[in-house]
Amino acid sequence: MRSVEEQQARVAAAAVAPRPVRVAIAESQGLMCAEEVVTERPMPGFDQAAIDGYAVRSVDVLSVGDGAGEISLPVMGSIEAGARTPSRLQPRQAARVQTGAPMPTLADAVLPLRWTDGGENRVRILRSVRSGAYVRRTGDDVQPGDVAVRAGTIIGPAQVGLLAAVGRDRVLVHPRPRLSVMCVGGELVDVSRSPGTGQVYDVNSYALAAAGRDAGAEVNRVGIISTDPRELRETVEGQVNRNEIVVIAGAVGGAAAESVRTVLSELGEMEVSRIAMHPGSVQGFGQLGRDRVPVFLLPANPVSALVVFEVMVRPLIRLSLGKRQPMRRVVQARTLAPISSVAGRTGYLRGQLMRDQDTGEYLVQALGGAPGASTHLLATLAEANCLVVIPSEVEEVRTGETVDVAFLAQRG
Repeated sequence: MRSVEEQQARVAAAAVAPRPVRVAIAESQGLMCAEEVVTERPMPGFDQAAIDGYAVRSVDVLSVGDGAGEISLPVMGSIEAGARTPSRLQPRQAARVQTGAPMPTLADAVLPLRWTDGGENRVRILRSVRSGAYVRRTGDDVQPGDVAVRAGTIIGPAQVGLLAAVGRDRVLVHPRPRLSVMCVGGELVDVSRSPGTGQVYDVNSYALAAAGRDAGAEVNRVGIISTDPRELRETVEGQVNRNEIVVIAGAVGGAAAESVRTVLSELGEMEVSRIAMHPGSVQGFGQLGRDRVPVFLLPANPVSALVVFEVMVRPLIRLSLGKRQPMRRVVQARTLAPISSVAGRTGYLRGQLMRDQDTGEYLVQALGGAPGASTHLLATLAEANCLVVIPSEVEEVRTGETVDVAFLAQRG
């Protein structure tokens, strides 16, 4: 039986990063930049007011507060943000300016409105101002030749704003890995149909597709596929040729799964093995097609399939996106009730994570009861906001003991 860490290492070694593509900056958020974005012009491109007020020569107002009496200056006009006509300030004059307005020639500071009486034709100065105060100088943010966004940076709101500020409407990025999700099983029907005797709804293709999107992949939900050898091979081969990751649920355990694995072995390397984890210990992984695309075989049980996806597939998606930390955030929490686990296997148990308002301590309540008794209960996974990680050597966790807890996506 292979350890979880060994299997994760095998999966990580097979990561296939999509080729970089150029996208509109509005579509680049969350993706990794694939180029050094070098600025061609300064930002800002001109001296501009950083606050609403009056543009002045600082030397004209230096004596305010030095016993020289009240100072007032004539207001030569008003300059709005976006004004394109150059203006010039004469000595001992002021100009009303809006935030972002170009500074008039000779002005070297802006007096905030609160430091004046707000006059329109003549303004009374209440405080002096130093040279350069409340002025954004040309190139203060970025100079020509500066790198605005570096290759390898995950593009967030600030990077999108900076790209726009330097005039870039498109950027080269590593795109989201394409993930294909399908499932096999003669008992399955799509949710658009009514199940007959012995039939159940296809839960896995919908749930796993949603998990793929949550991880950051571009998902193609194929749905239920035929187990006829010829049709199965054509379907899987087609998906392998157009995706970076393929997931097939229901392809481990039983005679039908054996026939599926036989067909897949014709397309490349595929191994089904026991991994020292629960639920979902029986799972498959291989690399198929000419590009050796990672392909996962997941259990038919929806909860087991989602847990295996979380532990094995999601980190691969995050690696393909260029994330430095592909794993979920893990914190330590104190248990509110006893937890049972399976000897020799790392447990990934559904739980509700809370926080003590007085101490700030994390508290966790495991969901689902005893191991093996309720791994099929998808409702408990929907209630969970974390996975409680129990080491393989631990069978029982007592109330009040500390355990590792992996955050799931936050709801609400």
